[in-house]
Amino acid sequence: RSVYDDQPNAHQKFMEKLDACIRNHDREIEKMCNFHHQGFVDAITELLKVRADAEKLKVQVTDTNRRLQDAGKEVIAQTEEIIRCRVQQRNITTVVEKLQLCLPVLEMYSKLKEQMSVKRYYSALKTMEQLENLYLPRVSQYRFCQIMIENLPKLREEIKEISMSDLKDFLESIRKHSDRIGETAMKQAQQQKTFSTALQKQNNVNYGRNMHLGRNRILESKNEITLKRTFEDEDEHEEEVLTAQDLVDFSPVYRCLHIYSVLGDGEIFENYYRKQRRKQARLVLQPQSSMHETVEGYRRYFSQIVGFFVVEDHILHVTQGLVTRTYTDELWNMALSKIIAVLRTHSSYCNDPDLVLELKNLIVVFADTLQGYGFPVNRLFDLLFEIRDQYNETLLKKWSGLFRDIFEADNYSPIPVANEEEYRIVISKFPFQDPELDKQSFPKKLPMSQSVPQIYMQVKEFIYASLKFSESLHRSSTEIDDMLRKSTNLLLTRTLSSCLQNLIKKPHIGLTELVQIIINTTHLEQACKYLEDFISNITNISQLTVHTARLYGLATFKDARHAAEGEIYTKLNQKIDEFIQIADYDWTMSESDGRASGYLMDLINFLRSTFQVFTHLPGKVAQTACMSACQHLSMSLMQMLLDSELKQISMGAIQQFNLDVIQCELFASSEPVPGFQGDTLQLAFIDLRQLLDLFMVWDWSTYLADYGQATSKYLRVNPSTALTLLEKMKDSSKKNNIFAQFRKNDRDKQKLIETVVKQLRSLVNGMSQHT
Repeated sequence: RSVYDDQPNAHQKFMEKLDACIRNHDREIEKMCNFHHQGFVDAITELLKVRADAEKLKVQVTDTNRRLQDAGKEVIAQTEEIIRCRVQQRNITTVVEKLQLCLPVLEMYSKLKEQMSVKRYYSALKTMEQLENLYLPRVSQYRFCQIMIENLPKLREEIKEISMSDLKDFLESIRKHSDRIGETAMKQAQQQKTFSTALQKQNNVNYGRNMHLGRNRILESKNEITLKRTFEDEDEHEEEVLTAQDLVDFSPVYRCLHIYSVLGDGEIFENYYRKQRRKQARLVLQPQSSMHETVEGYRRYFSQIVGFFVVEDHILHVTQGLVTRTYTDELWNMALSKIIAVLRTHSSYCNDPDLVLELKNLIVVFADTLQGYGFPVNRLFDLLFEIRDQYNETLLKKWSGLFRDIFEADNYSPIPVANEEEYRIVISKFPFQDPELDKQSFPKKLPMSQSVPQIYMQVKEFIYASLKFSESLHRSSTEIDDMLRKSTNLLLTRTLSSCLQNLIKKPHIGLTELVQIIINTTHLEQACKYLEDFISNITNISQLTVHTARLYGLATFKDARHAAEGEIYTKLNQKIDEFIQIADYDWTMSESDGRASGYLMDLINFLRSTFQVFTHLPGKVAQTACMSACQHLSMSLMQMLLDSELKQISMGAIQQFNLDVIQCELFASSEPVPGFQGDTLQLAFIDLRQLLDLFMVWDWSTYLADYGQATSKYLRVNPSTALTLLEKMKDSSKKNNIFAQFRKNDRDKQKLIETVVKQLRSLVNGMSQHT
């Protein structure tokens, strides 16, 4: 481009220079050709000479080849035969080698079929594994191997199905045998506990031998005999001890686990096994509706549960991963909640304390058995405390019936003892001490009735029955002592107290029976300290212990005694009312009969005989009863005078009424019950006495003059009472000779009556206004 672009003649100059260059190169080529030309001519000459020799050689070679071909035809034939033989030999060798590879495969497959036929499935899986990993890859190109390869998964599935079928049969088998497995395990646990208890007693005897050798020698001998018998029993049963393996064949579960593990489906198998066992657990935990009716129902229920968990514990320890501790704990917690709910429900239906006690023993054995297998059972022992409350309730109901029967059968009279033997029999049942009575000669009577020693013995029997439930609860002696005292307090304060209260309220219980009941409760109250000693002796806990509860029997018997006393007062008053109701006064009589009314004399005789029975009562009770009766009698007589239906009263009726009150005062002054000071009892009739004196003496001037003064002769006469009675007498003035005489002989006195009435009314009005 520069050539064309520089100058106008540059291109021509360039061409000229290029032609010059070409001419130079041509000259150089010509020089070189001239230099080598002679050598080229010489080479051509030599080639021409060689051509003739080559023609000769060609002829010779062709002849030689022909002769060689003719000579090698036979060799070629022999060689081909040799080659053919060698190929055959090589093929045979190859076939032998291949057969040597295939024969082990066929042998293993035959072995596999044989293992399948004899149900050696785990070995068959191992054989399959060897076929697949070792033998079949060597001969995989053959068609029969492909058939085998295609059949192996089918055989695996067949093995899985067969092993799963065996597992299902196993699960069904252990479901049927769970109760027997559990029963065996519970028996073994109970035997072990019996053995341990006997051994502990023997150790305690040996420990105490040095301190109490003489006193304990007999007890020691008995314990040694018991321990010896226990050892003998253990030896006898040792050969008969059965385990879960003896009762159930666990090989299907092992085999199935191994098969699924080999097949890589171990997790699937574990999930299936656990799922099925959970279902079985729910079935086992479902009780029969009538389980609470008999102890056998509970025993079967517990046996099935124990059997279930014994199997799971066995599987846990002999397999790896199929059952884990976490899984069993979770399953046990679920089961425990269900068991507690079931027992809480079914035990509530039970009203028989013996059945509740047997249930408690079963629960203890059940808990001890499972605790031996490592399962936590604290919640079961907590449940036992709930059942213990129910057991106490059933005991209280039972003893309530016993107490009622005792009270019904009692004759409520002192116990007669004819001789020393009968006396010792009574005091052996009841702690009675009375030095004064001991000095008396036979025959004699004990102050209490037959029900007292019977009640005391039944309370002790209740304590024994309550103690039976407290045994084997793994509680300290202090706790057992506290439980016994609380249950005994319930018996005394609720059951016995209720029976006593009901007894006291019964219509057929009369005053004599009530008096005897008061005496009985006094002796039962005194016996409470012996009951406390009794509890302390059987629990070995001193009453001086800070936390030791006290019996509340004192309050129980005091309340019963107070109720009986109140009932005595009530019945006395009712009896007095009955006598009062038969009173038949002629309120218009002109003059009295000169003697007391018959009904009142009968009433006084009744009271006198009744208070004679009260001699065995505490003095205060007898005095209160006597005072209450006199006050009620006085009040009843007063109400009779002031009855609104009574319109007219004559002076003769007042005189007759005065005679009856005089008899009441004589009765009060005769000291029907000792212990009253002075005329205390007579004061019960003071209101009546002053009222009657006022009317009998007709001393109104004194009454009105001294009214309101502490020294008044008629201090207890209320103006309204006097007014009421005076108006009744005023209304009868037309038929009353005394008033007629007043009107005829002394009209001023008539006016005085009117004046007294007015003054009394003013007093009454003044009192109401003041109020």
